[in-house]
Amino acid sequence: MTRQSSHSTEQAPQKTKPRDPVAAGGRDAAVNRPASHNYFLLEKFEAGVALRGTEVKSIREGKANLKDAYGIISNGEAFLLNLHIGPYSHGNISNHDATRTRKLLLHREEVRKLLVKTQIKGHTLIPTRLYFKNGKVKCELALAKGKQDWDKRETERAREADKEARAAIAHSKGKMAR
Repeated sequence: MTRQSSHSTEQAPQKTKPRDPVAAGGRDAAVNRPASHNYFLLEKFEAGVALRGTEVKSIREGKANLKDAYGIISNGEAFLLNLHIGPYSHGNISNHDATRTRKLLLHREEVRKLLVKTQIKGHTLIPTRLYFKNGKVKCELALAKGKQDWDKRETERAREADKEARAAIAHSKGKMAR
């Protein structure tokens, strides 16, 4: 007589929870939208950021703000100032300081190149976005030159003209289809 087994040989299907798009690198963790309005973004660089554990977890939660942040080069090293990362919700007494100075991880040649370019009058380093790449937090830095008010108005006019041109083209394509 054959004996029946009490367990089945089929495995139960695994439940896979979809990964957070910020953590997976599919969406930016923080974006500095006013940067392109207030500055001419001349050149962009990618840099790692030296962070503490609770800071990374807060960035994953979306608690980073780049609005007032800027970069400096000091003693052959690059730093990010005024980057606000809110406290981690499940943190304890040793939670991080929200606006501490954070070191940017760049190659020596890149730091030297940025130092030369930022010494030109009116040029500065502005972080434009924070994102995850292979599980590491990266910061996109832009070498930027400040805009005057008339520059901002001119940019807005050009944007409006492009918008109207696209609308006119779409409208004419709609008439031709009939």
